[in-house]
Amino acid sequence: MSRAPYNYERVYNNREMDPYARAPPPARAGNPHSISRLRPGETRRMRVSKCPDPKLVYTNMLVVSERDFERDVRLIKVNEQHVFNILPSVECAAGEIGPAGLQRQWAQLSINKEVTVEALDDNAACVFLSRMDVEVSFLRATQETALSVDADEIAEMLRGSFENLAFSIGQPFVFDFQGSTIKGVVTGLAGVPLDVLQGTQTADEDEATALGVLSAATTVVVGKASGTLLDVRGAAGRHRANAIIQPDFRFEDLGIGGLDAEFSNIFRRAFASRIFPPELVDKLGIQHVKGILLFGPPGTGKTLMARQIGKMLNAVEPLIVSGPEILNKFVGQSEENVRKLFEPAEREYRERGDSSQLHIIIFDELDAICKQRGARSDSTGVGDSVVNQLLAKMDGVDQLNNILIIGMTNRKELIDDALLRPGRLEVQIEVGLPDEPGRLQIIKIHTAKIRDNGILAADVDLSELATLTKNFSGAEIAGLVKSASSFAFNRHIRVGGTAELAQDIADMTLQREDFISALDEVRPAFGVAAEEFDQCAANGIIEFAPHVADILHKSHLFVEQVHQSTRSPLVSVLLHGAAGSGKTALAATIAQQSAFPFVKLVSPESMIGFTDSQKIGAITKIFNDSYKSPLSLIVVDDIERLLEWVPIGARFSNSILQTLLVLIKKQPPRGRRLLLVGTTSERDVLAQMDLSAGFSSEIYIENICTLDGLQKVVRHARLFDSQNDYDALFATLADYIAVRSFSVSIKKLLLLIETARQDPDRHSRFMDEFGTIC
Repeated sequence: MSRAPYNYERVYNNREMDPYARAPPPARAGNPHSISRLRPGETRRMRVSKCPDPKLVYTNMLVVSERDFERDVRLIKVNEQHVFNILPSVECAAGEIGPAGLQRQWAQLSINKEVTVEALDDNAACVFLSRMDVEVSFLRATQETALSVDADEIAEMLRGSFENLAFSIGQPFVFDFQGSTIKGVVTGLAGVPLDVLQGTQTADEDEATALGVLSAATTVVVGKASGTLLDVRGAAGRHRANAIIQPDFRFEDLGIGGLDAEFSNIFRRAFASRIFPPELVDKLGIQHVKGILLFGPPGTGKTLMARQIGKMLNAVEPLIVSGPEILNKFVGQSEENVRKLFEPAEREYRERGDSSQLHIIIFDELDAICKQRGARSDSTGVGDSVVNQLLAKMDGVDQLNNILIIGMTNRKELIDDALLRPGRLEVQIEVGLPDEPGRLQIIKIHTAKIRDNGILAADVDLSELATLTKNFSGAEIAGLVKSASSFAFNRHIRVGGTAELAQDIADMTLQREDFISALDEVRPAFGVAAEEFDQCAANGIIEFAPHVADILHKSHLFVEQVHQSTRSPLVSVLLHGAAGSGKTALAATIAQQSAFPFVKLVSPESMIGFTDSQKIGAITKIFNDSYKSPLSLIVVDDIERLLEWVPIGARFSNSILQTLLVLIKKQPPRGRRLLLVGTTSERDVLAQMDLSAGFSSEIYIENICTLDGLQKVVRHARLFDSQNDYDALFATLADYIAVRSFSVSIKKLLLLIETARQDPDRHSRFMDEFGTIC
């Protein structure tokens, strides 16, 4: 703590204004007390009486007889506990002390009772105060009124009136301010020892002390006591930072990985203003942030971050409540539950004002109670009433400045708009999927004990694991470590009639193969739908014509465009052609080769039996999930089937059509990129619906219509074992197509080949089937 530039030694040696600099009283013959004055270090039993003059109460000194103490005694200790400045007076009888009522209360002294009094020397208070914290209130409850006082004026008055007096922690005192009797209580002291002032020792900063002398250079911090109506305004030495952060807290103790940017943003928006003195914030004319909304995919650390914020702050123990816990079947009880959450903060704010502690209320699953008003289907109106009650408490008529609401949800779009405006949940932080450095932090956190105990094998590379866990959330990484541990456990278990340990478990380690096996078992929710795409491209891609390689090349360029270009965050491609021409297989191959962390398939076969609203919800969810990943690819397969289009009557679902029209053209959020691949066998129909115009590019997929193409597919499928059989079949095919044109889809041709493979006469069966499909 920095000290004001002041000559403490000059103050210490200045006795001109010293209340103890008095002339010695005349000796009285025959008076035993005239020859028995207490010297420093001596004790005596003395009787407690009333203060002889009410005016002396404002000196805040203990009135004693001038015949009981030597001239150099300034301080006494009563009952070995409480230290008083003494004021010798002829009005006090010898052998008595005359404390005021406030002093008797503090030291628990009773009139006419004897107490032990010890005379102290100057070394008992050889610490000069660099800072003194004082809480002020009215002396009597009957005087309570909404009086506003300036803290700077009070601090200056205290330094002028009580300079060179000693003060101790908890000591009460009274003073007159603007005609009102004010009570002060010392709540904190920091001082500079005399040996430091004299230069015999050095100190880096002022030290906390229990007793010290007030000087003209002391910084007096004036605050409002609990329960008083007195309003304290002004700086009065509060230009120091508020201790809102726990003094022994380290940010490494948070145990939060991959959320450094989000946490810095929260600290800047919600807590930076609380570190500064209230008077400075008041000059800016602003209020502290009252609400934070953490939203994002499940398992990304929202709840963990909220809990750790509560531990980090020097505040009241946070209230953690789940949204559904608020709701109650009885009328008005849900609203009452909300009001009870704010009662402690309201009570302290009425008593202490801006000096009150911060109260944190954490709402988990906020969307359960704060849905858009009017959107509920029930007729009770309870949900809307809960939202109204929460709005009134956060930013209603009686505003609180000592609360912080932290809400968490996976569905931000469900939250009522009034809660998201400034003054309520104004700080909205998206807690997204961690990037690679973030995943490395999370992996280090979850493997810390494994590494500290030497159980992690040397072949495990944490950086490699961070690369392999694309789009894993923090919870999924924790699940990955658990799964890897289960594989390590399994190596040491011998399963027979009973499960028993196969070898010494002291040798157990988590190896790289355990994590690789766990990666096959634990799949990210926002990852790649690998199994679905494997089924779509089960036969691979057969390059039966040059245009197939050209399509793959163009597709690779589209992938690179999404990767590299900053001007085209959304690229959409429509693959169209005859049914069975390989559109779905090509789209699946593009998806698999893209290496995007989020790859999903929108397919009609996964929505069999869905109503229109269910299909719209499923499609919208996939698109919304894609916006949570930095790079995403969505394959919308068989679009006409999604639209439920049939040629008879030209029927289709307009609601699904409008949904696709919006989503195909919708730009992803800033920093997110999306490649959209659609497939259709009815391109003309989509053109009439104006849907094909929503795609930025189109690629036509041709059927097989050349002998060379046929030969490549048949050889690739290995229909025959000998070259002679191939030559005979190809000769027959050449004669057959010489007189007629043909067009066959790759899907039908592969099915034809498998059918012919089952017949002993493959040649004849192939030609028979080929004639029927051409």
